Amino acid sequence: MNEEVAGPAPSQRLAELGLTLPSVAVPLAAYIPAIASAGQVLTSGQLPTVQGALVATGKVGADVTVEQATQAARVAVLNALAAAASEVGGIDNIRRVVRMVVFVAGTPDFTAQPQVANGASELLGEIFGPLGRHVRSAVGVASLPLDAPVELELVVEASAASF
Repeated sequence: MNEEVAGPAPSQRLAELGLTLPSVAVPLAAYIPAIASAGQVLTSGQLPTVQGALVATGKVGADVTVEQATQAARVAVLNALAAAASEVGGIDNIRRVVRMVVFVAGTPDFTAQPQVANGASELLGEIFGPLGRHVRSAVGVASLPLDAPVELELVVEASAASF
């Protein structure tokens, strides 16, 4: 389904939500935050950091509640959008969200990864409307960098004018 929907620009929707894109997170190792290729932007895994500090640490189901992890996913997706937007000259040059992968560090019996990922998916819908709908994987893992509860990767399609 190819959806072309007119409506407020993503930057306007962010403002209406009382949100701003953060600065692009500094990589923790030998990689770059995002790369543009063939009309798309792919992000490296983004953690739920605000001004360089994690908003939560630990395992979901033990140290972190599902609600806290869901909010952390919202923070991580803003970081991913910032990285993607930096590659194409701003969030308004992101035409649609294509794919998201959310990694959730949880206890061995934790199975609510999709609920945690919904925090990010729903925010993308609020920002991009129908063009924020995407394919997604929500994966449980034993641990993440810096003991983060959530890490998120994003693939977006950029407008042709941004390349």
